Amino acid sequence: MNGLSVSELCCLFCCPPCPGRIAAKLAFLPPEPTYSLVPEPEPGPGGAGAAPSGPLRTSAATPGRWKIHLTERADFQYGQRELDTIEVFLTKSARANRIACMYVRCVPGARYTVLFSHGNAVDLGQMCSFYVGLGTRIGCNIFSYDYSGYGISSGRPSEKNLYADIDAAWQALRTRYGISPDSIILYGQSIGTVPTVDLASRYECAAVVLHSPLTSGMRVAFPDTKKTYCFDAFPNIEKVSKITSPVLIIHGTEDEVIDFSHGLALYERCPKAVEPLWVEGAGHNDIELYSQYLERLRRFISQELPSQRT
Repeated sequence: MNGLSVSELCCLFCCPPCPGRIAAKLAFLPPEPTYSLVPEPEPGPGGAGAAPSGPLRTSAATPGRWKIHLTERADFQYGQRELDTIEVFLTKSARANRIACMYVRCVPGARYTVLFSHGNAVDLGQMCSFYVGLGTRIGCNIFSYDYSGYGISSGRPSEKNLYADIDAAWQALRTRYGISPDSIILYGQSIGTVPTVDLASRYECAAVVLHSPLTSGMRVAFPDTKKTYCFDAFPNIEKVSKITSPVLIIHGTEDEVIDFSHGLALYERCPKAVEPLWVEGAGHNDIELYSQYLERLRRFISQELPSQRT
């Protein structure tokens, strides 16, 4: 997350900005897209058909089937077999933005599908390898999407768009694949915890995972902030108590971007929180490298969730 200059700090106290300006300053760093969508031929009479020409990057959504084309910067770690398990398509948000979605079929007949809201400065192309590995290791399929202004999703990143984007992804997951809420695990990482908490506060699901979460934008910029102001952005701390599904919170004790205290505060405020995972010595972007990460996720999904359903 970006720092604020001295003059900006003074202006913030003298002339409080709207939440959108705080959000834009703190959170949004969309990278250059690392993927495009290539249209597959539509079958015509006799099984042949012509596809639209050229890859899709920023043009309006068109009907049809798509394959993902990854650039070298996506750094895909697997082969064609794994790439073939990835389905991509486009949906539209209530704010009229085209949202790129990705469904990774990691485990045939998986009990749960993880709706993953990724962190900042990455897009679906860069997350592909992680999704394949994560889903395979925890026994879940993975569904993800790019925020407005990220990847090939249209529009500009904003707090309001974050909420509309995850709503569009949730509806697509439910209607396109027929997956019921009790089979969906909402997973948010860093800035992705913002849309995740918002959706989970409005809909019940199988479970929620908050990975390196923030309490609010003001509390990231000003660690001594004790209350939520009307001009604050990303007020997770005010929404987490409304979540009715089990919540697993994961945070590194040496997080240099979103202080460990944010995870603690959310855990204390969340009545549905289960035993958290505090990763000793981990920072903001390396929790996945610690063995406790997968161990805790596996136990949560394979042991704790089934026992809560009985």
